[in-house]
Amino acid sequence: DVDDKIIKRAAENGESCDNLTERFIAAMHEDERALNVLPPSQEPRATAHMQAIIDMVQNLIDKDYAYAAENGDVYYRVEKFATYGALSNRKLEDMRAGARVDVNDIKENPFDFVLWKAAKPGEISWASPWGEGRPGWHIECSAMSTCCLGNTFDIHGGGPDLKFPHHENEIAQSEGATGHKYVNYWMHAGAVRVNKEKMSKSLSNFTTLADLLGHWDPRALRLLVLQTHYRHTMEIGADALDGAVAALGRLDAFTDRSAAAELPDAPPDTEVVNRFRDAMDDDLSTPAAVAVLFDAVRDANRALDDADTSRAGELAAAIETVTGALGLVLGRAHRP
Repeated sequence: DVDDKIIKRAAENGESCDNLTERFIAAMHEDERALNVLPPSQEPRATAHMQAIIDMVQNLIDKDYAYAAENGDVYYRVEKFATYGALSNRKLEDMRAGARVDVNDIKENPFDFVLWKAAKPGEISWASPWGEGRPGWHIECSAMSTCCLGNTFDIHGGGPDLKFPHHENEIAQSEGATGHKYVNYWMHAGAVRVNKEKMSKSLSNFTTLADLLGHWDPRALRLLVLQTHYRHTMEIGADALDGAVAALGRLDAFTDRSAAAELPDAPPDTEVVNRFRDAMDDDLSTPAAVAVLFDAVRDANRALDDADTSRAGELAAAIETVTGALGLVLGRAHRP
């Protein structure tokens, strides 16, 4: 809840950083509720972890991974971290040869990145051993992650544009400070596209969740996301959302039909549940998992057509298990 963009936007709006971030956090929570996203057990904020951030920076200085510059900034020595660039398949020597880097006499190496920024007039700041200032973006993530999840945790997600330099810098900071592997599995999501172009403010083709949810069933947007593998690009547009609405209609129709049939209680069909689990275990393949769901709905409808209530009951129970895991609430009564 504090970085360059937040400070710049707050200044443009004539409001405090706290007011700006509170508004956006509230909007995020509203969107999450609409999409049936479960709240996390912790939502750390950089401003509430400032001492942990300062302690991590000092730790890196003590271990010679970082240095305080004359201007009050603190920088990370990338050459000190032997595997820097491994996540994104980059080598420092190749980057030096192929990249133009701004000259900065304050840094020991042009690729060194900032951990702590000296305060500028009028900016929000905190006291530190290096003077008034604020953390760099990368160190905030390292400090909060290790505070909440420990020195090593399983899964770290993010967009493809964060792999370098942000996630590389997180690894270098965290492993330099703790001496432990930072993350076991990296899950980088694909970009969101509109009309086959990446959604971005620079192209003026972006939309907000609030805009989308004002026109389409939130459950349809959730289903559309599930129908796209997280590593792949996802197309957001009227055609894609209309298709998701139609698919959702088939699921709602079966839910209503099975409820009206008053099917006997039955254990979930084991084959359906196991196929669903296999799909999810395969790099979180939600498209394959959704395909299992629709196959089960098709088979259950056939069982109802044949008056095979026993079979229909087993499949309905499996469908309920799968939709529960996917966070899909079905039935026409749940339409907005």
